[in-house]
Amino acid sequence: MKFSKFFIPTLREAPGDAAVISHKLMLRSGMIRRLANGLFAYLPLGLRSFRKLERIIREEMDATGALEVKPTVVVPAELWKESGRWDTMGEALLRVKNRQNGDFVISPTAEEAITALVRDDLSSYKQLPLNLYQINTKYRDEVRPRYGVMRGREFVMKDAYSFHTDDASLSRTYEDMGRAYRNIFRRCGLSVIPVSADSGAMGGSGSEEFMIESEIGDNTLILCKSCEYAANVEKAACKPDFVPAGIAAAKEAAAGLPAMSRIDTPDTKSIAELCAFLKTGANKFIKTLVYQAANPSGDLLKAHIGGDMPAMLPIVALIRGDLDVNETKLASLLGASDVALAADTEVTRITGAPVGFAGPAGLNGVLIIADETVSAMTNAITGALVKDAHYQNVAFGRDFEPNIIADIRTVTANDRCPVCGGEFYEKKGNELGHIFKLACKYTKVMKVSYLDVDGKAQTPLMGCYGIGLDRTLAAVIEEHNDGAGIIWPLPLAPFEALIVPVKYEGAVKEASDNLYAELGKLGIDVLLDDRDERPGVKFNDGDLIGIPFRVVIGDKNLKAQPRRIELKRRGEDEVRLVELERAAAIIAEEARTELMSAYYAGGET
Repeated sequence: MKFSKFFIPTLREAPGDAAVISHKLMLRSGMIRRLANGLFAYLPLGLRSFRKLERIIREEMDATGALEVKPTVVVPAELWKESGRWDTMGEALLRVKNRQNGDFVISPTAEEAITALVRDDLSSYKQLPLNLYQINTKYRDEVRPRYGVMRGREFVMKDAYSFHTDDASLSRTYEDMGRAYRNIFRRCGLSVIPVSADSGAMGGSGSEEFMIESEIGDNTLILCKSCEYAANVEKAACKPDFVPAGIAAAKEAAAGLPAMSRIDTPDTKSIAELCAFLKTGANKFIKTLVYQAANPSGDLLKAHIGGDMPAMLPIVALIRGDLDVNETKLASLLGASDVALAADTEVTRITGAPVGFAGPAGLNGVLIIADETVSAMTNAITGALVKDAHYQNVAFGRDFEPNIIADIRTVTANDRCPVCGGEFYEKKGNELGHIFKLACKYTKVMKVSYLDVDGKAQTPLMGCYGIGLDRTLAAVIEEHNDGAGIIWPLPLAPFEALIVPVKYEGAVKEASDNLYAELGKLGIDVLLDDRDERPGVKFNDGDLIGIPFRVVIGDKNLKAQPRRIELKRRGEDEVRLVELERAAAIIAEEARTELMSAYYAGGET
């Protein structure tokens, strides 16, 4: 391709609303342009890199045995109503009507569509396992789209969905897809951090995220300095700094301890105020927080909730005073689409006390969930359920009994690794990919079945595996750049080689054209800068675009014997003088070696 015939509208400066380096460089290099808030179009240069990313993903997906399909982007609302997510996805779900007033969804993900497609044709266990994937446009009506294509409203995802007869089969595919993801990201030159994660609105029994370290990351990662433990803070666990106890053991341990007694605490309700007033540490308190859980579900609650599950369920969460409730863990425990702190008026209605004076002792008529740390507390301080009063010497099991005891604690870098006891540290990260074990979450409610070997109807298990392509491409730029522009890893470069004639005429033009043709015959994506511009302008544009090999052809080196050209790698200072007649073969060999190295470096088995 010749520069004069290609559309590369480079910019000297990025628009003022571009806050991160990938957004700035994608705009400046002419890869993308903004059409509206959160909506970006790929221009020819950007699309070339995007297609190369697609090719890498397809190669790795096909290698796992996954089969590509192409569902519609517009999906009937009936499928989302079947799954229950029509009501739970909220305003992020873009709902539209057609001319017959029918409801449809602009797909933000494809569980419902793929499940419906499989349901229509699945009949026998002999058809399973089955793994289908697509690379398709999605739309989520983000409240605050930002960082360019890193968090846009419209984006492209590769999402795969697998169907299985048993847990062992699902686990095999889950592991296969995890390896494929590691291969994809390595081939793209990305340093990803696989972490345990919460399944969130996707549901299911387990998930793993693939994170890239980022200063503007939306996620906090908890990692161990001594072993490979890594988790999103929403999922992270830690080594207990307490000895947990069951109800019976706690009652026995509390025998002989001082009885619970009331103390006056006028106008003192926060943990900090109470610590100062009572001259004690925050770890002596039990925080009592009232939440509203939206759309709770699951077997855990059935033993405690009589009748139908309410759309909004008030619950009380207890945790040691120096810790915080992890609301994602709490929502997952309840099978809820969301949990949020109750309004002050609701707190008073449920506990009979103003905010700051609630406590579990004597609290009735509400589901109480205690963090595991609370089960070790025998001389705690809690609210007394009346204004300006607290209880002291409160003992778990003796003075109150929660309905559920679970890990609902937010882990921090001050905690210890649950695997080896090592020190934690934190990083900010952005999610590029996520794999889930969905179990029967969608196949059950959407009534998918097959006949097993005995002719009995069974519900298949399901897995889900997604990668954001736009976000991955932006992440590559975030990791590979310098002050001059992008430094593309060769597998994703829009062009692999750039020929820069110092002046495109005479012997220089002839040599440039011949090298251009020769590189093309050797399968190298090459861009010839035939513009009537100063060499400095061409060099700056080449560095901004990030093309890996730069060839400079000028009269001086052509007059030497043998004729030579300058060869330079983007991001390196070394400039080599290479014989013109050997230049194409040298570039082709180095490119081939590097591409094969990237391919096999990603070849995890």
